[in-house]
Amino acid sequence: MPNHEERAHALLSASSAHRWMRCTPSARLEDEVEVEEGVAAKEGTVAHELCECKLRGLLGEDVEEATKKVKESEFYSPEMERFTQDYADYCYQSMIEENGDIRIEEALDLSAYVPEGFGTADCVIVGEELLHVIDFKYGRGVKVSPVENPQLMLYALGAFNLYSFMQDFKTVRLTIVQPRIDEEPSSWELSIEDLLAFGEEVKKKAEVAFKGEGEFCPEEDTCRFCKVKAVCRARAEKNLALMFLEEQDPRLLSNEELGDILTKCSGFPTWLSDVEECAKDKLLLGEEIKGWKIVEGRSTRVWTDEKEAFKYIVDSEEAKEEELFETVPLTLTKVEKLLGKKRFKPIAEKYVTKSKGKPTLTLESDERPAYNSVETMFNEEGEN
Repeated sequence: MPNHEERAHALLSASSAHRWMRCTPSARLEDEVEVEEGVAAKEGTVAHELCECKLRGLLGEDVEEATKKVKESEFYSPEMERFTQDYADYCYQSMIEENGDIRIEEALDLSAYVPEGFGTADCVIVGEELLHVIDFKYGRGVKVSPVENPQLMLYALGAFNLYSFMQDFKTVRLTIVQPRIDEEPSSWELSIEDLLAFGEEVKKKAEVAFKGEGEFCPEEDTCRFCKVKAVCRARAEKNLALMFLEEQDPRLLSNEELGDILTKCSGFPTWLSDVEECAKDKLLLGEEIKGWKIVEGRSTRVWTDEKEAFKYIVDSEEAKEEELFETVPLTLTKVEKLLGKKRFKPIAEKYVTKSKGKPTLTLESDERPAYNSVETMFNEEGEN
């Protein structure tokens, strides 16, 4: 099995299609900088390798040596076992239910739609009329949806071009398996006609992006994982422009103005945090940032040898051993992690309740229902 870390990456990668399709100059701009891969990304790579091992194992392949090598990585953790097994089980079961041929880590040529484009799909199941693309996400910070997901749609286009000569595909199913966020995989289906229409759309965007042309589009979703998000001038200009408001009522802001400010400035805190992190990294590397420096933050006291310290305290009869320890039950989340979601649910779910969340401000586009007003809550409880 190939080492996932050693794979080449296309300029217009499928995984970043959501960005370069909206912000077409970003790909060339990112290509100018080298950014070291973070811990989360390295963990994700190892988790994908373990996924491959487990799925190939279910298919009867000898994966003992490959699995052993994965577990030797400093980024491997026992926690990965359960999540990667969920992925492997889903792929294997889908293959059986769909009566299709399974392709693992399928290399795909995307150059018919993206200049010099290529990519690797985690899993592709080739059925008689159904083409199923499955993607594993190990992240737990941002939930990824399969609905109109350009990465998976590009993979589906590559797989369609590869296998359409032998199968009469009618439907494409795209699935995201993200077990650290969602216990169940999420899927979305579209027709072959709609997929090919997307292909024509992506061709136009890719041509512009490959040349580094078009307009910058600094938005929360497009900037989140961009390599140059902290030093992108277009993003800086957009956020700095929001600091200057046109004068209306000199005394009070109206509700309409409050909403307008919140909407326009929703990405400001994230941008400022990205700039701060970038400046800190540069200063730590010995570069100069005008007006700023790095200092040592507040420190905390820690034991150099806790076990030896406690032994000395007990031996000197200053305290009893039982007085030096506290017995604290695990949190609900830690118990669920210990048992695993599938085991936890039938055993302990009846003892779990969910309290009402605190009112949280968010954009109107958020899929969650609006929080009840104070008056509505009183009416529901029968109060006037």
